[in-house]
Amino acid sequence: MRRVVVDPEVPARTADLFHQHASLLSRIRAGWIPEPAEPASRLPVRFLWSGGTISALLLACLLFLADAGQLFLFVLALLALVVLVGFLTVREPLEPEAVEHDLYREARWYEGRYLLPAEDFDHNAGLLLERAQRAIDFILRSRVNAMGMLDDVRNAVMLPSQEWEIAQLLTKLSALRGEHHEFGYSGSTPEVAAAMAPLERALAASEAAVLARVEALERYAGHVSDAERALRAHEQIEILRSRLPRYEELLAESGADAFAVPEIGKLTEDADHLEQALRDSVRSAHEAFRHLDGPAADEAANGAANGAAGPSSSPSGPVHPPNSGDSEKEPPAP
Repeated sequence: MRRVVVDPEVPARTADLFHQHASLLSRIRAGWIPEPAEPASRLPVRFLWSGGTISALLLACLLFLADAGQLFLFVLALLALVVLVGFLTVREPLEPEAVEHDLYREARWYEGRYLLPAEDFDHNAGLLLERAQRAIDFILRSRVNAMGMLDDVRNAVMLPSQEWEIAQLLTKLSALRGEHHEFGYSGSTPEVAAAMAPLERALAASEAAVLARVEALERYAGHVSDAERALRAHEQIEILRSRLPRYEELLAESGADAFAVPEIGKLTEDADHLEQALRDSVRSAHEAFRHLDGPAADEAANGAANGAAGPSSSPSGPVHPPNSGDSEKEPPAP
């Protein structure tokens, strides 16, 4: 499902508010203004409750120390007064009203720094945006990213920026494409149609460029998905390896250990192969991530690789993920 796209520079609290209330943002953009809220109390609620409780306790003490008949009506009247003052003073706005006013204030303050899926994108642009968001969500929520096997810090900064940049391009593309179609439908001469042809090619080239960025994100997500599967299989094999001593003990006691040695050795080999596959998947994900930075990053990386001393270009050490269970994540839909 498409969500509101927010500039990464907007505070996280405000961004969450925008994501949760997309329909209300649409109404605000259309000119809707929330009704003025009733003024809230100047006295804190806890202060009023504390004062009422202390007053009740003091009056109860007086009731026991003095003549009950003389103070009974006074106590009831004073307690009723405390309750009445509390209800009249504590006039806080309802929660929906508070959210509406908060959202309206933030939407006006950060106007132009959020994009709405229903208003700012045409059909084709919306489909591309959805593909980009699905790939980004999968990467950020993956276990290999949470475990630090990817560049999780850089992912958290760069991927939202990629989403915002792609969304801005798609918004401009949608607006120009809408204007172009309206102009073409109004009925134009062959000369005007010929003049519009280069503009149509420019729109197509721009859409192809944005599509290439989205596909780069999807390739990165695909490598992350491979790493997720390798990690899951590696963890399962490690669980089986941890159970080997019990099986070996049973085979030794039954005298059948000689027949099981090749099978047990095969399990160890499988674990080694899966660990290598996990390393390869993570390395491929790092390469795909590097390509998201564009040609400049590729040239810098190639220059660093050519200037590095020594023939080794493999990671500095093997990946040894912890055995953290069998929870699964589904890869993004193709």
